[in-house]
Parts: sequence; structure tokens; C-alpha cells
Amino acid sequence: MRTAATTEPGRLRAIGAVVAALLLLFGAVSAWQISDRVAAADAVVDHSQPLSADAAHIYRSLADADTSASSGFLAGGDEPRSERRRYERDIREASELLAEAAANSAGSQTARRQIAVLNRGLPVYTGLVESARADNRQGLPLGGAYLRYANEKMRGELLPAARKLYTAETEQLGGDYSEAKSRPLLAVGTGAVALVALGWAQRRNYRRTNRVFNRGLLGATAAALTLLVWLVAGHALARSGLNESDTKGAGSLQALNEARIGILQARGDENMTLVARGGGAEYEKSYREQMAAVAGNGERGRSGSGLLEEAREAADDRSGRSAVEEAQDAVRTWQQRHKQARAADDGGNYEDAVARVIGAQDSTRESFDEVDKSLGRAAAHEQRQFEKAADTGRDRFGGLVVGALLLSVLGAAAAVLGIGRRLAEYR
Repeated sequence: MRTAATTEPGRLRAIGAVVAALLLLFGAVSAWQISDRVAAADAVVDHSQPLSADAAHIYRSLADADTSASSGFLAGGDEPRSERRRYERDIREASELLAEAAANSAGSQTARRQIAVLNRGLPVYTGLVESARADNRQGLPLGGAYLRYANEKMRGELLPAARKLYTAETEQLGGDYSEAKSRPLLAVGTGAVALVALGWAQRRNYRRTNRVFNRGLLGATAAALTLLVWLVAGHALARSGLNESDTKGAGSLQALNEARIGILQARGDENMTLVARGGGAEYEKSYREQMAAVAGNGERGRSGSGLLEEAREAADDRSGRSAVEEAQDAVRTWQQRHKQARAADDGGNYEDAVARVIGAQDSTRESFDEVDKSLGRAAAHEQRQFEKAADTGRDRFGGLVVGALLLSVLGAAAAVLGIGRRLAEYR
């Protein structure tokens, strides 16, 4: 082998082998890195984002169930059928989503732990609510104690577990986004090395033979350059689409989820203030904190802007912003009606206060329903925006894996043929 390498034919064979190997390596590394990014993009669209959305839905369903239970309790023995159906729907949805999350969260220990906590605690909570409802129908004051205990179970155990589940799934979504958008630097570097090697081989050929072009090596260069440009441009376009789905879709949804969670907690606090009958100072304090965080000047809102304003700013078009603005208007009306209800309760007119909170007209329940519907409409719009942008970004990877393998094989074959033509001159 050493003797062969000292002759020109031997050196040409070595050059051909090295160039062909570099081209094949370029194709293999490109296919490998793009395959990983395609898998991560698939996970964003089909797995982690839906799981994050389901985790947020679990939290909302549990919080809404607690709110519906307290609203039905305030109505006394004649509990509205609509509140009962809403409570049952929330519990059913939470149970179904927990089953789906358990089936799809095998890779996350944090998620599994929180799902286990929720599965253990949810039957206990529903049992306490049923005890409170049964005592309330009979006019027994013990029903209020059961409901407060159920509320403590929800706030102290179930909602924190649901929040941790949502956080874990959202972090997984962020990780999949990072992997899908990471640049294929190893593939680009390998391609650059292959192009340099091809350039050197052609320059050497020119200097030794005075032939300007070697068709085989020129074809190999064209194949390598095409793959490198396709790799860089395709990934840049895919990254742009995924960035758009993140900032304009997933980011907006997360802001809306935070606002909806805050609204549900505020509504639950408002109801429990009346359920406690004179002992609800802590609930009223929590209501004010939650409402301040949602509407503005709360500790959780950045720069005092409030979660709703953050959700409005995160919306990227008029349809999304208008729905959030409607929610902001309804929140302002809610706050005014809440002041009237508190004035009635503090003045000793408990029945009037209850009517102002759960009544059919001009009540805080009306305002809460308007807020919830507006935010739900905004969330549905942002979900469609996410799916459109994410699908577009993922599709821009299309054909790149197969193209990388095909172009690298064609380039290697062309390089071998080009060197073969040069070797034929020695026979």
C-alpha cells in the first residue's frame, strides 16, 4: 500500500476514496441530524403540545368543578341543574384527560407522580362534595364544613399537582422545540470539509494535467453544494415556521392558560367567601390577589400589566386580541358587581349578596361566564394558529432526509467516475 501511494495512480485512488467517503459521510450525518429534528418537530405537533394543552385543561376542569360545586351549594337545596351538569362534565373531562396523560407521559417521572396524586385525590374530593351536597339539601350546617374541606383538598393537593403536571409538560414542549430548532452544525461542517476536499482535488488535477474541468468531480461538487444549500435553507425555513408556532401559538396559549386559571381561582374564592358565612376573610383576600394578578397590578403580572394584558399582547392578530379585550371588559364589570355583592353581605343582607353572585341577571356569574367564553374563543383561535405554523415548519423538512442520502450517493459515484477517467489515462 505504501508503494502504491508513491505512484500517481495510487495517489489518485486514495484521493477518490477519501472524497467519496467524505461525501457519503456528509449525506449520512445530514440524514441523521435532520431525522432527529423531524422527530422533535413531530413531537411538538403530535405529543408535547397536546399534552401541555391537556394538562392545562385538567387544571381548568378541576378549578371549574370546584367553582361549580360552590355555586350549586350557594343556591341551597334547590341546586340549579346547569351547575350540577357543569360540575359532572368537569370531573368527567378531568378523569378522561388524566387517563390519556397517564398513557402518554411514560417518559416523565414528574408527570407520573403528579398524575398518581390526582388519581388518588380526585375520588376523595368528589366524595366530600357529595357529602356537602347531601347535607345542604337537608339544611344541615355540616354541609358547609364538608365543602370547605373539599375546597381545601382541591387547593392544597389537587390544583398544586395539576400545576406541576402542566409545568412538566410545558418544559417538555420547550425541550422539543429547542431540539427541533437546533442548527445541524455537524452536518454543515462535514459538508464544508467535503467541498474543500473536492476543490483541492480539482485544483490538483488542473495543475498536473492542465485540464480545467473534470466532469465527475464537477458533478460531485454540484451534488455536495446542492445538498449543503438545501440543508441550510430547509432548516432555516423550518426553524422560522417553528419559531412562529412557538411565539404566536404556543406562547399565546400559555399566556391565555395562566389568565384562565387565575379567573377560575378568583371565581372560586368569591363563592367560598359566601359559603363561609362571615368567616371568609381569607377567601376574599385571595380573590383580590387573584383578580389583581389577572386584571393588573398583581405580583404575578409583569410590570403590573396583568395576565389578561399579557395575553392580549401575546396575540398576533386582531381576532385573538379582540377576544381578550372582551374578557377585559367583562372583568371590569365583574369587579364592579363584586363590590356591590360585598357591600350587601357586609351590610347583613346575605340573600341579596348571594343573588348578586349567582343570580341569573346582573350577577358576577354572568360576568365570569362572559370572561370564560371570551378566553375560550381566544384559546381556540391561538390553537389553530399554532397548528398551522407548526405544520408549515415541519413540512419544510420534507424530503431532506431522502435527498441527503440520494445526493451523497450520486456525488460519491460521480467522484469515483471522475477519478476513474483520470486513471484510464495510465492504462
